[in-house]
Amino acid sequence: MTVQTADALVGVDVDLVELEGRALAVREHVLALGATPIGTHVGGSLSAADILVALYFDVLRVRPDEPRWSGRDHFLLSKGHAGAALYATLAERGFLPTAELAGYGRPGSRLMAHPTLAVPGVEFATGSLGHGLSLGVGLALAARRALRPNRVYVLLGDGELQEGSVWEAAMSAAHFGLDNLTAVVDRNRLQINGSTEDRMALEPLTDKWRAFGWNASTVDGHDFAELVPALRSAPGSGRPTVLIADTVKGRGVRHLEHRKQGHFAKLSQAAYERALAALRAAA
Repeated sequence: MTVQTADALVGVDVDLVELEGRALAVREHVLALGATPIGTHVGGSLSAADILVALYFDVLRVRPDEPRWSGRDHFLLSKGHAGAALYATLAERGFLPTAELAGYGRPGSRLMAHPTLAVPGVEFATGSLGHGLSLGVGLALAARRALRPNRVYVLLGDGELQEGSVWEAAMSAAHFGLDNLTAVVDRNRLQINGSTEDRMALEPLTDKWRAFGWNASTVDGHDFAELVPALRSAPGSGRPTVLIADTVKGRGVRHLEHRKQGHFAKLSQAAYERALAALRAAA
């Protein structure tokens, strides 16, 4: 992975060195969680890592020492199976001790396979696909009616878009003109049993969101210089915004990239060490 400095990018006020370093740390945590007895969804966690880092280290207004601060922006992980990436990001951001990650999935731990409200920084328990955007619509609508400036971000999986409830939420967000709502689609093009386009074709995806009344654009989901400015975009258009973030399943570990077999994994010690070495070699 090539790390560029902020000075190398004219007109882009993004601390790339900081974000790349955080993303590497998050991916290292994800692999470690994949090596626990219960394993984890490695592929989709690695694809979403940069999006989460961009949000939590640049975009979201949050207070790790006061997770329920009323002025916070809200984040919802609709693809709750990527909980490992969220836990790793929250730990790096200071919501919980990084040492707590070692207890992931063990009896008595609050870090379960899917996020729960017991974890500081988690807004809703998620995991059943197709619910997150509806929750985001409710939060955005409540904030607007209360005249509060809170923004709402929802991260969806692309396979999740096969759920009809997503499009009901998309329709209602446009109807209510929720320009304080931003959805991000982790477009890694793979779901548990193969290609999204083979199982239920989604393209032309950007056009479909536009037809539902959203501001829609496509970004490189692993390029902070694109991702951060797009996520920062100020509301005011009278429409919700969706970013189709092109990503790679298993991003950062070459032998796991673009492989549906990496969707969920219980890594042996040898497999973990191999994956960690590959990740660090590519960084």
